[in-house]
Amino acid sequence: MDYYNKIKDELVNNETYKRVKDYSKNRNDLKTYYNVGKLLNDAGKHYGEGIIKKYSDKLTNELGKKFNETTLKRIRQFYSLIKKGAPLVHQLTCSHYQELLPLKEINKINYYINICQEQNLSKRKLREKIKNNEYERLDDKTKLKLINKEQEQEKVEDFIKNPILIKNKYNKEDISERMLQRLILEDMPSFLKELGNGFCFIDNEYPIKIGKRYNYIDLLLYNINFNCYVVCELKTTELKKEHIGQVQTYMNYIDKNVKTLKQSLTIGIIICKKDNKFVMEYVTDENVFDREYQLI
Repeated sequence: MDYYNKIKDELVNNETYKRVKDYSKNRNDLKTYYNVGKLLNDAGKHYGEGIIKKYSDKLTNELGKKFNETTLKRIRQFYSLIKKGAPLVHQLTCSHYQELLPLKEINKINYYINICQEQNLSKRKLREKIKNNEYERLDDKTKLKLINKEQEQEKVEDFIKNPILIKNKYNKEDISERMLQRLILEDMPSFLKELGNGFCFIDNEYPIKIGKRYNYIDLLLYNINFNCYVVCELKTTELKKEHIGQVQTYMNYIDKNVKTLKQSLTIGIIICKKDNKFVMEYVTDENVFDREYQLI
């Protein structure tokens, strides 16, 4: 087979197509690079690894520097990525896929492809999520659900990252709960994304009256996907058993005085400096969750 001329024809046709049909050029880019990647892979099997350098020299002479050796190797990597099981999603650009090339685990790759679709992520936002190890911070049970595509069994806690990353402008690790709250309020969109999908901010220091005394919920949120209020308490210490009782009291108050009959039961999230699995082991309320925070 004349691999070189087939590769050249694919690339030339794609450049022409991009000028004529700009509206669908990304779809054609992906299709072209998949086809070229397959040809490069097959040519390598027949002629050895050195064929990439030979083809890149010829293409550079005939089509310009755009298709150098590094580019051809990336195109071949792209083909290998799709062959390994990553979906060819036309909403993603070649630049998106380039960010995914260094990743080895196919389940991790597919996770990032899915959230690119769902959240319409730019290449920069995708790179940020990969850098912050978002997939690694998911619970193992959540990862298993994603692998098995058990979307109907998803729960509100599934996509709450652990640890939750919070940007720190104070340049010190020991901060007060008030300072932690301020950091969150100053970048609320990032904090809500760390919690997962569908979270909305209602208020901070939300007042509730229990008996004659007022108490204040650190953060009152709402999850529109699961139709429930979310009580979020911030602790700059290790998780303690009294923290569980506090958040349960606040959850019960919201359920009895704020929640409507059509809304689901309130959930509670305790964000602490260090978790305590021994304490959580004896918590019977399935709507209470703990997560560590990490200042970055």
